[in-house]
Amino acid sequence: MRVIIEPDYEALSKWAANYVANRIIQANPTPEKPFVLGCPTGSSPLGLYRNLIDMCSAGKISFQNVITFNMDEYVKLPEDHPESYHSFMCNNFFNHIDIKPENVHILNGNAPDLIAECNQYEEAIAKAGGVDLFMGGIGPDGHLAFNEPGSSLSSRTRIKTLTTDTIHANSRFFDNDLSLVPKQALTVGIGTVMDAKEVLLVCSGHNKARALKHCIDGDISHKWTSSMLQMHPHAIVVCDEAACDELTVGTYKYYLDKERGNL
Repeated sequence: MRVIIEPDYEALSKWAANYVANRIIQANPTPEKPFVLGCPTGSSPLGLYRNLIDMCSAGKISFQNVITFNMDEYVKLPEDHPESYHSFMCNNFFNHIDIKPENVHILNGNAPDLIAECNQYEEAIAKAGGVDLFMGGIGPDGHLAFNEPGSSLSSRTRIKTLTTDTIHANSRFFDNDLSLVPKQALTVGIGTVMDAKEVLLVCSGHNKARALKHCIDGDISHKWTSSMLQMHPHAIVVCDEAACDELTVGTYKYYLDKERGNL
């Protein structure tokens, strides 16, 4: 695992965006061989998306030959609801770049058969050739996508019941009314993410410090599902100083020295 430590959220967002953009540019995607990008939602990737939008507007990168697969979506929340992840992605990313609508894939939480929807999503990823780079964030309890604590580390795309902690955390998007927060979601599995050729997670703020500690410096455990990334051959975690508050001094120095070329 590679760990990049930046001073603050803006710096980590810029680093992550530059990395994603460079991977797409290096791949030189074509209609016949597109670049497949996995996309997260939530507050963590907003800076990453803003930087990618700026690069696209400046003509430094194009998404015309990029196919995206989102990590998750709420169950039984209308797609046009302002807090659906369809709305989130359009408002914060897709409406501002040159991606083709037919290349965007987001789970349908209103599908008549949710199990079939999840199975078809896995098939669509496979048909696209697999995900080249899956972006993601880390929840305060260490969850990745909606793979809550206790999720199988070999899980695939499926229906998940959200934990009380996640419902409370997401209530800020629903006027702090817990009754309005969906209780279930469709999510890619940890196994789905692990199949990607590369995974890049962003993590910022002191409230994520305990999760980051377990992700990169703890044992691999279904209680902290993002810790499974320790087993990925090409995983990167981009974090800020505040998120490192609970790392051991040795771990913190090791990753700084490694990026400086001292190791």
